[in-house]
Amino acid sequence: MTRTVLTLPGDGIGPEIIAETERVLERINERFGLGLQFEQGQVGGAAIDATGEPLPGETMEKAQRADAILLGAVGGPKWDHLEMAQRPEKGLLGLRSGLELFANLRPAFLYPQLASASSLKPEVVSGLDILIVRELTGGIYFGQPRGVRETDDGERQGYNTYVYSESEIRRIGRVAFEAARQRNGRLCSIDKANVLEVTRMWRDIMEELSADYPDVTLSHMYVDNAAMQLVRDPKQFDVIVTGNMFGDILSDEAAMLTGSIGMLPSAALNAEKQGMYEPCHGSAPDIAGQGAANPLATILSAAMMLRYSLGAEKAAVAIESAVSSVLDQGLRTADIDSEGTQRVTTREMGDAVLAAL
Repeated sequence: MTRTVLTLPGDGIGPEIIAETERVLERINERFGLGLQFEQGQVGGAAIDATGEPLPGETMEKAQRADAILLGAVGGPKWDHLEMAQRPEKGLLGLRSGLELFANLRPAFLYPQLASASSLKPEVVSGLDILIVRELTGGIYFGQPRGVRETDDGERQGYNTYVYSESEIRRIGRVAFEAARQRNGRLCSIDKANVLEVTRMWRDIMEELSADYPDVTLSHMYVDNAAMQLVRDPKQFDVIVTGNMFGDILSDEAAMLTGSIGMLPSAALNAEKQGMYEPCHGSAPDIAGQGAANPLATILSAAMMLRYSLGAEKAAVAIESAVSSVLDQGLRTADIDSEGTQRVTTREMGDAVLAAL
């Protein structure tokens, strides 16, 4: 059976990290006989330069046909002058909404070899293993109306709408409860129910859902306290579920606990388990083309793709084991380099993962 993977290199370091990940997937495809075939498309700033649109119709058509999508990164200062509707990030948001990729899974896992790279004390972060489940297609990022208007006295006023429907909250809640059931049975729902009506409803619905999951312990936390607790005592969390904006912020904070955002993968799934997989970091235009980017987050995103969308668990484990082996060897890109380790380039890191496979 042939399965199609659409690769979207995008902008900045995107093409470099996707290139290394494609090499790893080609090796995995040969080793496990997965029948993968690869297509490539344009999105973000690269698509704007080529077609004038951040998400060309051809790319969307390819994405709809694909079994899974692997994305590099989008955006950069080159396109900052464009109107909001034409910015590179609109390509990413368009894919998420167009494919109904509502469930964003962001693991924050600390490899033991990188405990010293974290900005927190090793005893605080050693053993860290959190899964953040972020709702991805609703909330204030997509709510209408939105815009900038002029008031009667001539002052500009910006406005956005924070809105969630009950069905949107229930479906992401079930994803989070199921994930907690497969892990350590603890789910913390993050909201701001003391001041936002939307998240008051969010909390009520999570409580209602908990009746269907008696084996999962549900707790609640305000988002400002959660931000503090992630730094104070991150290992108290197992699975976190939250809305789009809060999840965006907290997942980046959690990423830095692991030593580098360059180590963390992510998955965005729809109800049919079709997914888009991408590293949590951005396009890093300041190091693009220098061979300094860390490809491991993207390679680990490919492992998530094999696990969640392609049903190839053994292949996923093989990639994750190879990454751990490379770290055991003391090989590090610049973002995770420390005293006593060996700094390598993007390409050399890809070579090391291939050798470990």
